[in-house]
Amino acid sequence: MHRMKRKGHIQSILPVTLAALAWMPLAQAANWFALQGVSPPTAPLFGVSGFIEPSLYAQSGTEDGLYHQIPNINLVGPNFSQSTTAQILRARIMLRGNINHHISYFFGGEFGNNGFTNIRGKYQPGLIDGHFTFSYIPGARVEVGLIRAPSTEGAMQGFMSYNYVISPTVVTQLMNQTMYDSGKPYKPVPTLGGNYLVPGSDTLGINGFRYPGVMLFDWFRHGPWEFTYGAMVGMYGSVAAGNQSNSPMEAARLQLAYVLGGKGPFRSDIQGGIWYQHAQPLLDGQSYNMDRYGVDLQYLQGYMQPWGRQLRFEYIRGSGWIDAPAAFSNAPGLAAPLTNTQLYPGQENRAWGYMAEVGLFFSHHIEANLRYDYYNRLPNNPAQNRIFKTFAIGLQYHFTPLTKVMAGYYFRTLNVPHPNPVSASVANAVDNVFAMQAMIAF
Repeated sequence: MHRMKRKGHIQSILPVTLAALAWMPLAQAANWFALQGVSPPTAPLFGVSGFIEPSLYAQSGTEDGLYHQIPNINLVGPNFSQSTTAQILRARIMLRGNINHHISYFFGGEFGNNGFTNIRGKYQPGLIDGHFTFSYIPGARVEVGLIRAPSTEGAMQGFMSYNYVISPTVVTQLMNQTMYDSGKPYKPVPTLGGNYLVPGSDTLGINGFRYPGVMLFDWFRHGPWEFTYGAMVGMYGSVAAGNQSNSPMEAARLQLAYVLGGKGPFRSDIQGGIWYQHAQPLLDGQSYNMDRYGVDLQYLQGYMQPWGRQLRFEYIRGSGWIDAPAAFSNAPGLAAPLTNTQLYPGQENRAWGYMAEVGLFFSHHIEANLRYDYYNRLPNNPAQNRIFKTFAIGLQYHFTPLTKVMAGYYFRTLNVPHPNPVSASVANAVDNVFAMQAMIAF
């Protein structure tokens, strides 16, 4: 890093800017609110950075025993057409800087092949971040634009902190649910208990935990103690798909940390947080409640140091609006409930889960990880209750704090407490997955 700084004094402005932006997360001791909302005081007016994530997925592609079709859980998203494939999962370019001492900005475009860029079944790159932060008011920074909403720690982390290729099931399914075209005249299906069937052509992708709105946040240090808050009001929906953000949402998070040392996202600390998020999605001319809340704890010490370690735990509950993705992609002979998302919007619906993770550095570059993920979807509905469990083993090689290669093996099970022939057949077919990914920053 010192070598990069020395080179910056003798080379052109563009390399200086690129280096400053690439290393910006290491430039100050901060938490995720600070890293994503405020540029360091030394950041230039304009800078460019980015990263790409080439990924490889391999699984057996087991067919279910009833329809002899490969269920979607054994296919790679967002297209669900292959079980073993290579793709660029994420490819992001970011513009960031300081307009003055009180105004920061951050814009990011996503060009990878993932749920965010898959809209109505077609590839569509889009703006995934876009906000300004105003720091004029002591104790209350104001962020305006397309914002990563305050919620669970797993939803707020940046790309350099991902420890696995496949995201935790509970965080993904409860906090990053698929958006739907609210302008379509969907009707509930009486035979499904009044729930909606949503065809894939009407899905608008995921929003990457981002919403348009306004957030107040700040952090306060007293010795090693740091208290942070964030409170947001905004609109729930998909910005990338057009005028689909027309439902209110609110979110808030409080966290307390004991800072042990280090800087940026790689600092050492003991941290705990509580959070709550509420939205009112609109469908078929009616608003529904969507509530999420939870707690998380983490202990991080010694990033890229021998015997550096981490412990993380997250617990999440949800009620109201909960969806159940399609069991199969469209295929001849399959009924609509098997090939379309089943959406459960009623307030009586429930889901909950947790994630526990440990990690250990054996050297400056080699890190091993273990994770267990549990997600219990719709326990209030015996016919649709599903329990997803994933035990993951990961190994990473860190070239730099922002560039690494990681591999993981995922042991997956799907439990159906009250099975029928279809659900039992799908559950019995679930594959384990091997996945590799390179995370390359520039």
